[in-house]
Amino acid sequence: MRKMTILGTGFAMATRCFNTCFFLELEDGSFFLTDAGGGNGILRQLEQTDFRWEDCHHMFVTHGHTDHVLGAIWVIRKIADQMNKGKYDGVFHIYCHDVVRDMLLAMTCMTLKKKDFAHVGQDILLHELKDGECANLPQFRLTAFDIRSTKAKQFGYLLEFADGTRFTCLGDEPFNEHNRPYAENADWLLAEAFCRYEDREIFHPYEKNHSTVREASELAEQLGVKNLVLYHTEDRHLAARKREYTNEARQYYHGTVYVPDDLESIAF
Repeated sequence: MRKMTILGTGFAMATRCFNTCFFLELEDGSFFLTDAGGGNGILRQLEQTDFRWEDCHHMFVTHGHTDHVLGAIWVIRKIADQMNKGKYDGVFHIYCHDVVRDMLLAMTCMTLKKKDFAHVGQDILLHELKDGECANLPQFRLTAFDIRSTKAKQFGYLLEFADGTRFTCLGDEPFNEHNRPYAENADWLLAEAFCRYEDREIFHPYEKNHSTVREASELAEQLGVKNLVLYHTEDRHLAARKREYTNEARQYYHGTVYVPDDLESIAF
């Protein structure tokens, strides 16, 4: 059985929950990490789960905003430290676009100890993917796609498993029609929903190029998605968020909706 564990569900400036990132645990016991939040809090989040560093050999970084890329520096440092101690076998692969690759190279060069940075390019590899390019991983085929952000270059991805399951991560901005082939009829769609529609005048999602629960749910309905996961939200309604967001989503979407809390796992 596969499962995803949501490490964080909050937007960039969230203080009551961690920034949005997650990992997949696959049938063979391996892990696939997506983004890492905005700092070394990623280490604490992972420590509270069943995540095993020695079984994680693949990571995807969507874009270079602080709440997604800075934690990746800590992931690289941790992996390098494990390698130095003889606790990690094999190669750690990071998939990203060219801007993130350059950022990670520059930041690790400037911030890591020499013995840690020595692994970058040797057994910690940064793989640049282009729009529509694929990578074949042991458990699935990954296709990266440009979400056509107007803010910073950002990629989402489609994972295609051997059993036919299609798992699509849209990143943290609204859907662009360019990416319909990757999202239409997906078994799982991960989408941002900054706030409830009725709270749009409070949180101003459109000014930040984000959407509301209603719009993300209407999109999932239009695309024929089977399961919808909503995250990257404001952090003022955490106690009621699951109930309130789910109720709004069900008005516009007839599949299964998930509004996870930090550290919640979902079987897929």
